[in-house]
Amino acid sequence: MLDKVCLIFVFAWFAIGGVGHFAGTEFFVSIVPPYVPQARLVVLVSGVFELLGAAGLLYRPTRKSAAFGLFLLTLCVTPANVYMWQHADKFASIPPVLLGIRLLVQLVLLAAILRVATSAQRSNQRA
Repeated sequence: MLDKVCLIFVFAWFAIGGVGHFAGTEFFVSIVPPYVPQARLVVLVSGVFELLGAAGLLYRPTRKSAAFGLFLLTLCVTPANVYMWQHADKFASIPPVLLGIRLLVQLVLLAAILRVATSAQRSNQRA
């Protein structure tokens, strides 16, 4: 049951987030730390990878690889979430406490992704 909940959570997070990278590109560009070059390109490419990863979760043979890819992607985008938290004044429409909670949710997301990956591994070993 927990495996299925984690799979649904991770899929939804990245499917919605991936679409968000295209629907709300300017917002995502605004949270990219200034030291990252070509912020717009980074946002669009990461959106593509989020959508590909979400799609990969739906097909059992690619689920483990997709989960590990999404885990690495999540680590790569963590600086944007930290940047938002450190510069809350630039994101006045978002209460600072929510920015802190977002970082905690990121830890839950990473744990859920690992659960999906290990669940896929167990499932592949049984097949």
